[in-house]
Amino acid sequence: MARYGIRITVDGYLVKNARIVSLRGGSGDLLPRRGAALSQLGVIPSGSIVFRAGQIEWVGAGAPPAGVRGDLVEVDAAGRVVLPGFVDCHTHACWAGERWDEWDLKSAGKSYLEILAAGGGIHATVRAVRAASTESLARGVETRALQMAQYGTTTLEVKSGYGLDCETEIRMLEAIEQAAQNSPLRIVSTYLGAHAIDPARGDFVTETIERTLPAILARYPGITTDAYCEKGAWSVEECVRYFTRARLLGSGVRVHTDQFNSLGMIPAALALGALTLDHLEAASDSDLEAVAKSSTIAVGLPGTAFCLGTPTIRARKFVDAGGALALATNANPGSAPIRGMPIIVSFAVREMNLTPAEALTTVTWNSACALGLAHLCGSIESGKSADLVLWACDDERALGYELSGPLPDLVWARGKLVRSTDPQFR
Repeated sequence: MARYGIRITVDGYLVKNARIVSLRGGSGDLLPRRGAALSQLGVIPSGSIVFRAGQIEWVGAGAPPAGVRGDLVEVDAAGRVVLPGFVDCHTHACWAGERWDEWDLKSAGKSYLEILAAGGGIHATVRAVRAASTESLARGVETRALQMAQYGTTTLEVKSGYGLDCETEIRMLEAIEQAAQNSPLRIVSTYLGAHAIDPARGDFVTETIERTLPAILARYPGITTDAYCEKGAWSVEECVRYFTRARLLGSGVRVHTDQFNSLGMIPAALALGALTLDHLEAASDSDLEAVAKSSTIAVGLPGTAFCLGTPTIRARKFVDAGGALALATNANPGSAPIRGMPIIVSFAVREMNLTPAEALTTVTWNSACALGLAHLCGSIESGKSADLVLWACDDERALGYELSGPLPDLVWARGKLVRSTDPQFR
């Protein structure tokens, strides 16, 4: 761990005098929060947290009982906020190359779909990823994950999808797996084989469904399967074929849909039992209401909308209809060059009309539910992973109201210190 610039030799900590935003729920279930429950942060105005060997042992008001103290390094929060680590449930953090030149094209009036149709966008990154080694891809994921941790992220999902052919998709998933083994953060992978259409192969869709998908799921049983349903990418009919096969092979499904156009994928995805529907900026009111009434989680990506100058998902309408909402960065080299979740919280308040409390739940508890990880992370509770962030503020609303606002003073990912502004821990 020395390469991260943090001396990670301490096994146990006592964080005291903290404003603990625990996100603990009253029901004890692992379901995403909706309606009024989205604002229930489980705040302990002045409390303590004890954790050892990566696991929370005790959390509560005041000081911990003498029996759980032991030999611990004490951290006096002095009234500062402690939140669970952010869970970034939608990223494309495995890539090679950069797409800085596309910003000139955007400035000249070219749209995202026009750049994609001309061989740029996803296709540009596919070319760079195919030319990169597995080791360099893994280093890229590891580096970006640690950059995200500087802003309070301790768990992230990373998709493949910049390979498109079987060999490169497998190499991407190997790279994500290597990064997960080497990183103190929790990194989970998603297979995004249907990210674009390879124009060089006329049978690409059939080959992906009949050859690549079964090969991936044989190598990574149970991995979630994802697709991008949009004009110039995969059609509704193609996605349904792809997801039907994935479900038969034992994979859960997620889908990028209704980013620019409403093509009819939402009803089809709900019928398939999709775990999440991501983007939804162009979703109709009736489709949003259908998602809100379902068990599927909507994943909003407001940073992408900001970067592309497009609307966000109509989050206020969706939440008021009872929908389960999570938010994420969509970190990628083109439409979302974003590392930090705090700005997503700010966008949620400013652009999506959520309250700060609602926004914080969408990037912690609900995002953990989107990944099926609420038993491990997304809240501060005894027995759960020590994914904790001590913020340089005494009111959690600062994260929603400020842009480029407070940064963490200390970040622990699975009990390992990955960010510190305190010389004692460097």
